[in-house]
Amino acid sequence: MDENTGINEIAARIADLRDICGFSTKDMADYLGITEEEYTNYENAKVDFPVSTLYALAAKFGVDLTEILTGVSPKLTNCSLVRKGRGIAVDRYKGYDFESIAYKFIGRKIEPMIVTVGPETETCTPACVTHGGQEFNYVLEGTVKVTFGKREFILEEGDCFYFDPTVPHAQSAVGGKGAKFLTVILL
Repeated sequence: MDENTGINEIAARIADLRDICGFSTKDMADYLGITEEEYTNYENAKVDFPVSTLYALAAKFGVDLTEILTGVSPKLTNCSLVRKGRGIAVDRYKGYDFESIAYKFIGRKIEPMIVTVGPETETCTPACVTHGGQEFNYVLEGTVKVTFGKREFILEEGDCFYFDPTVPHAQSAVGGKGAKFLTVILL
């Protein structure tokens, strides 16, 4: 499946869930704190959903994020095994690849993901995002710059950063090479 197909399918599932729950596009825009036009751009697959928006929508609709991403509810309650490289794509920002690695487990209280940031993020740092919960980043490969509010932290392989994600933040690669880190978000 190509990237646009994935975005279209996610957008269609969200529109269906909104309709089933009886919410208008204005209700959803107000809930997310954005304009109705911005919201309808998401539902019409004109722009990709930020991961924080996907979490917020899943909470509003009372479904697991996996259901929004795949159309299938997670089924496992005791344990979940996801082999290397077999997670599901969560978000597709330019220069970012997110891979959900616990998507099969129902009722998750955390969302672990492998994030790969490309070298282009060094010169074109993505916009800062915010979301609820707590977040933990552990660098697996390369060097990652974490922009956190007005501060910046450089993390090398093996370094970790635990923080309040209601503070605007972004991650980017450093040193002309891509980087990879584990992020765990407390939902």
